[in-house]
Amino acid sequence: MSLLKDRNFLLLFAGQGISRFGDGLYTAATAWLAWSLTKDPTAVAVVSVSAFAPAFVATFVVASYADRRDRRKLMIATDLARVAVVAVASVLLSLDLLNLPLLVATTALLALIGAPFAPARNAIVPQIVPDDRLQQANGLLQVAFRAAFFVGPLMLAPLLAFGSPQSALAVNGLTFLGSAAAVAAIRVTRPAPTGGQTGLWSDLSAGLRAVRAAPDVLVVIVTFVLALALTNGFLTVGLVAVVGQGGQYGLLLGVAGVAEVVGALLLAGLRIRRLALAAVLAWALLGIFRAPLGTVTSHAVAAVLLTATGLASALTDIPLIALVQQRIPSHHLAKALGLWEAGVAGALAISPFVASTAITLAGVENAFLLSGAAVVVLAVTATLALACIGARQPGKEPFVTADGTVSVAAPEETAVITAKPE
Repeated sequence: MSLLKDRNFLLLFAGQGISRFGDGLYTAATAWLAWSLTKDPTAVAVVSVSAFAPAFVATFVVASYADRRDRRKLMIATDLARVAVVAVASVLLSLDLLNLPLLVATTALLALIGAPFAPARNAIVPQIVPDDRLQQANGLLQVAFRAAFFVGPLMLAPLLAFGSPQSALAVNGLTFLGSAAAVAAIRVTRPAPTGGQTGLWSDLSAGLRAVRAAPDVLVVIVTFVLALALTNGFLTVGLVAVVGQGGQYGLLLGVAGVAEVVGALLLAGLRIRRLALAAVLAWALLGIFRAPLGTVTSHAVAAVLLTATGLASALTDIPLIALVQQRIPSHHLAKALGLWEAGVAGALAISPFVASTAITLAGVENAFLLSGAAVVVLAVTATLALACIGARQPGKEPFVTADGTVSVAAPEETAVITAKPE
């Protein structure tokens, strides 16, 4: 974990861990506020959707600014703007003026303001980490993100018991300030401009061309988004139907969350040679272990299956991010990552409806089996697509050059995963 000795990376690691803690707390707090205001589960769903829909619509577009502006300053401005929104929400709540429409609007505005943050954050990593350490860096960052987001909701109960809903919002605002302070302390050189000033739509078009020119990247992104839409809802809606008990449901979600953290930590110590292949095959592994979950009657067996899927989940996104960082030119990197983030937001928004519809039509057992089988088929299809892409340039790996065209590099090593040398 020598990267944690690097000042810039340590600041990013700590700052984004703090920020994700606040995100987890805010997600739980807004769900609770929606319920307390209406006592209607539909209201909770509406607030949840409002947190994803703006990101789905705006992330790719606003990511262009992260490629054309100083990413560090954009991250700081985003954090400070989110502090202001949370402060307004806290004041409205204190004055008893926060109703459901205002809560939905606040959540949507916070998501819209935060849309460029994740692409800018992931795009700034190659500016502070060498290429051969990107996977380790992404693994460590995912440890911070997943662990902090998992802990955030756990803090809601004590904050409500010993404080108030306003205190939960206040803590969330402080996490954004902490993130802004950490990013402000990072010293990073902005990449040199590649040409003259580019308009928004021209830049977006060039970004799409850069992604299309890296077909393996496109295959992995599309696979991730489709697989997430097919599976994520089953971790919430489907698991509730399987378990039927609130306490056991929360415990099993915790098991899955801890497994994802452990998986990310393990990946930080491995070196994956074929990032695209590893990312798509991880979905096949996840589908295999997720498929029988609807048939289990033992909570211990369910915990084992969720542990396996949690470990596989870490393998789906860490290689993907490293692949994009390596294969897409720096001046299009945030847009490529923004395209992925937008797809993730869309998948998260529709996945609960996919799961609930499948369970209604086919029953819990068959719905889980169908979901798992569909993901395995998707992963196999993606693997075949990657093989076809590789066959077009035998023994060589295509990559995107600065002008958006495709070139080739030296042959990859044949090993998929090898132990990282000390």
